[in-house]
Amino acid sequence: MLIDLLGGFGEKGRTSVAVRSGNDHILLDAGIKVGASGAEYYPALNGSLADIDALFISHAHEDHIGALSWLLSRGYAGRILMTAETLKEGPATLAGYADPEDLRRFPLPGDRIELFEPGETLKMGNLTVRTGQSGHVVGGVWFAVDDGENRVAYSADVVPDSNVFVMDTIPQCDLLVLDASYGADPVPGTMRAQAISDWIAGHARGCLLPTPLSGRSLELIAAMPGPFAIHAGMRASLEAQISATAALRPGVSDILGQRLRGAADWADADPLPSMPLLADDGMGEAGPSSRLLPRADLAGFPVLLTGHLPSGSPADLLHKAGRAGWVRMPTHPTLLGNVDIWDKAGRPVALGHSCAPDQLNQLKSHIPLLRTQYRTGQSFVVPRGNNQ
Repeated sequence: MLIDLLGGFGEKGRTSVAVRSGNDHILLDAGIKVGASGAEYYPALNGSLADIDALFISHAHEDHIGALSWLLSRGYAGRILMTAETLKEGPATLAGYADPEDLRRFPLPGDRIELFEPGETLKMGNLTVRTGQSGHVVGGVWFAVDDGENRVAYSADVVPDSNVFVMDTIPQCDLLVLDASYGADPVPGTMRAQAISDWIAGHARGCLLPTPLSGRSLELIAAMPGPFAIHAGMRASLEAQISATAALRPGVSDILGQRLRGAADWADADPLPSMPLLADDGMGEAGPSSRLLPRADLAGFPVLLTGHLPSGSPADLLHKAGRAGWVRMPTHPTLLGNVDIWDKAGRPVALGHSCAPDQLNQLKSHIPLLRTQYRTGQSFVVPRGNNQ
């Protein structure tokens, strides 16, 4: 079994992994890299796409689905598989991050999408593809691909200690491709959530919290210490996410539903509210926050950023200028979470995606079989011996 590292290795963004075994060839995710341009914006796919049998999408964030229209524009004609939630959220992500001409000619092709449920096991030629809930977003999954001799588990984005979402255990494998977004960050999610709650409480008379529409928004609602507002365009999606009770921890749906029902709706024409305001997306690159960040900055309205800040993004520039705070809301594994994932997977050889090289080297001191030298554009032969 051969793994092609097409994006997200030694870098954050354009996450994409290809698995090849015999005549079978599948692609796991096809993201874009915010802040990049030209070829570096897309997965490092060279040559013909004709031999790729299927594309599996883990969830609808831009660094995992944003290159779909680009793939289609290059003639990709294979199968496309994702969950119903990813299909529903995908068009908004592509609208924000796909090349406009690619998107015009090749929107998300609903008639070609094959749906599966998290937890299903799928067949693709001689490959068996197992899925499980990621704990990152409703409908988000990890993948474990088995060819009868080897198994590679690709985490995509996972959150083992989420206060909101359920994550299924990744199975034992010969190669584990970890979500290393936070490197060896030792601070648990509960402490970060409390720090965010305290910051919001100190700015209860008005502040802006840019956030992705799916995933982190629910984590922030769970951390809210009092009344808050949401951009009105978010409500339907948030309601749908909260109603997906199988993806949420027991009792969380009721708590979040009650909080959302009490939240005020805010529209672009309204004055900035005298309470915390959630608006998508998290980087100020698209959606309402692309308009709200400059408006908040001009008005001196406090801003708290809680996720990844790609270099040169509006959120990054505001933070570097000292005009926005930042406290990470963990929506990826911290140190103990990744060590536990690796332990339960049988302590196999591992690669880390979505992480800068220096942070990956720090993580290696805790996961000795982590191979830190691999970069986007390289390939890796899956070793034998760990598969259970």
